[in-house]
Amino acid sequence: MKKNLVVGNMKMNPTSPAEFERYLDALEKEVKGKKFEKTEVVICPPAIYFKQFIDRKLKNVQLGAQNIFWEYQGAYTGEISSGMVKNMGAQYSMVGHSERRKYFGEDEEIINLKLKAILKSGLRAILCIGENIEERKRNQTVEVVKKQLREALNGVGAGKIEYVDIVYEPSWAVGSDNVPTSDEILEAKLIIKKILSEIYGHKAMERVRILYGGSIARCFVNQVCIDPAMDGGLVGRESLVPYEFIRIAETIDKN
Repeated sequence: MKKNLVVGNMKMNPTSPAEFERYLDALEKEVKGKKFEKTEVVICPPAIYFKQFIDRKLKNVQLGAQNIFWEYQGAYTGEISSGMVKNMGAQYSMVGHSERRKYFGEDEEIINLKLKAILKSGLRAILCIGENIEERKRNQTVEVVKKQLREALNGVGAGKIEYVDIVYEPSWAVGSDNVPTSDEILEAKLIIKKILSEIYGHKAMERVRILYGGSIARCFVNQVCIDPAMDGGLVGRESLVPYEFIRIAETIDKN
């Protein structure tokens, strides 16, 4: 059975190992004794905190990276490779997040290179796609999602697509209280499934998890994840509060 996926993107937080240790204390307390029967839970902290996370040996929370570089090793000052992430104990890596697109100019060509590097290293990829506010105002959501998805998956074979989890992440909803309706999210999901079916066939498409990302909170989780029948969610600021994050995961797990 295909499990749900709930991912916590901690972004550039917290600012010290001591703070992260306190975060882990709270997270460990929240997950203790809990069994997520239908859901995988992943936390993506800054890479400098990977060892602290691994040392905790949390049984029901996996480790993910927020970003990787597309080369395996070499003279690329400041970058971290998918191999490094894998060898540190991570199982996932995000790629294509709207903030990477906005602040670092990542386009589909770069995202495609990173995605293929993630898969080559044996990690699962969390691929983010979605329109910005100007594209939305011009009613270009369908066009944008199609373009981003097709170009990001260029050269990714049918045997690898089941290791790609796709997040519909409209950038205008990230870090805001602007939340799409269930129907808008469902429409995006159907577009994604249609494109995947056209590229890989119906059976392969059904193995891909499609998540929602963009200001997920407990009060919105039914609207953005449950009602549109998404396979989970990418959680931003609420992932910084373990109590809230685990409540979101529990809600998704029970539906």
